[in-house]
Amino acid sequence: MNKKQLSELTDQELLDADKKIKPSPITDAVLIGFLAGIILFSVVKNTWGLVTLLPLFLIYLFLKKGKTKKGLQEELKKRKLK
Repeated sequence: MNKKQLSELTDQELLDADKKIKPSPITDAVLIGFLAGIILFSVVKNTWGLVTLLPLFLIYLFLKKGKTKKGLQEELKKRKLK
């Protein structure tokens, strides 16, 4: 969600979205490191393809989740809900 979409949500929808996106930075960091290791291994072994692209996509999803959570927290603070 971008900031425009977050500003259009009601207070209750924002609170529900905040509960749904649970932070787990340690778990996310471990998984991102593991996926980066898979990418590094595939590059060293010269195996380009799904083995390289799938971890890249999953890393993108993990990073996107963090940015969404941060934007959600900013909107909640702006509305003084938290």
